[in-house]
Amino acid sequence: MTESITITDNRSGEQIEIPIVNGGVDASEWGKLLPGVWFYDPSFDHTAAAASAITELDGEKGILRYRGYPIEQLAEQSTYLEVAYLLIFGELPAPNQFEAWVHDVTYHTFLHENVRKKFMDGFHHDAHPMGVLVSTIAALSTFYNDAKNIDDPADRYKQIVRLIAKMPTMAAGAHRHSVGMPFVYPDNNLDFASNFLSMMWKVAEPQYEPNPVLSRALDVLFILHADHEQNCSTTAMRVVASSLADPYVSTAAAAAALYGPRHGGANEAVVRMLGEIGSMDDVGDYIKRVKAGEVRLQGFGHRVYRNYDPRATIIKQTADEVFEVTGKNPLLDIALKLEEVALADNYFTSRKLYPNVDFYSGLIYQAMDFPIDMFPVLFAIPRTSGWLAHWVELLDQNARIARPRQLYDGVPQRDYQAIDKR
Repeated sequence: MTESITITDNRSGEQIEIPIVNGGVDASEWGKLLPGVWFYDPSFDHTAAAASAITELDGEKGILRYRGYPIEQLAEQSTYLEVAYLLIFGELPAPNQFEAWVHDVTYHTFLHENVRKKFMDGFHHDAHPMGVLVSTIAALSTFYNDAKNIDDPADRYKQIVRLIAKMPTMAAGAHRHSVGMPFVYPDNNLDFASNFLSMMWKVAEPQYEPNPVLSRALDVLFILHADHEQNCSTTAMRVVASSLADPYVSTAAAAAALYGPRHGGANEAVVRMLGEIGSMDDVGDYIKRVKAGEVRLQGFGHRVYRNYDPRATIIKQTADEVFEVTGKNPLLDIALKLEEVALADNYFTSRKLYPNVDFYSGLIYQAMDFPIDMFPVLFAIPRTSGWLAHWVELLDQNARIARPRQLYDGVPQRDYQAIDKR
């Protein structure tokens, strides 16, 4: 059977057959039959704006793969920096490649002193850490003029390394500034996740020694959040980058998209919901309110997944390991009861509403003493590698500048009237 569709213009009776390739059809082919007629898809629910070889996501089957590797295997056996290399360069690194990559990232973690002293310190004391991070990322564009040389492979590599390396430093610096604590410089003797924990929590000890279980848990969370296909922030990255903007302002745009509560703030909403429920005894009443349309069940369902989010399964296991070190988050029992009740209710299962990555991640972050304001920042650190992978891919594709069409639904033509006649 031919993999194609046939469309008919009922106004003229003309037809055109269009092949289905990789699950999609070429919109330009539609345009041959329907010139001047646009697809109306405001939130891109049914539109593929890019072809990408980075992440494969099958929402119906609950499958997530980076460059063909199942997320379950990467979370169990890999590290965040190895996954970052995979996303950007397309293959897992050989030992010598990985050693060089880790070295380059490790030794580019420091910020220019003027970034910290004159820029980050200039924010108001109660500035939101995510706002500080977004602004600081954009400011790096003015410190690295070679970032404009996006066609030069060597300069492109330097910006990739700088951004991945400096994100934890800027993130921790934003937190320390918000709580009035002195800035902590990176410790190049620590691995990626441990170094971030050191910059977050070090006080006066000569060297911060993070708990290895917590460092590994954070690294796993970084792997799970590294990329997720064409989400809101990745789309923002690609749209801005399509103008050939440098990677710093493009990444800042992506981080700004992540700042929104519908995207990077989803796990914060879960924690607040669990706090609002208050106790296991009140879970049933909350479920009734959800079904009555009075409140939302945060952390359940996903724009893409119509099955159990594979990342949620991994995070649930990671949560158990974290709580053995930190003690159980008091909200965990409420979360477990909520999941149990919801998954036993046909109202939710028939709608394919299952726990997503945000349902348990906030509980882990909270158990590790991260303030809620830092949740989107923790998302931005690992997602930087995914954003940059898409930046590289878009440039390699020589993609055209993004320029969506619109359907005009305003008033028709009218003539101007002088102000005294209106």
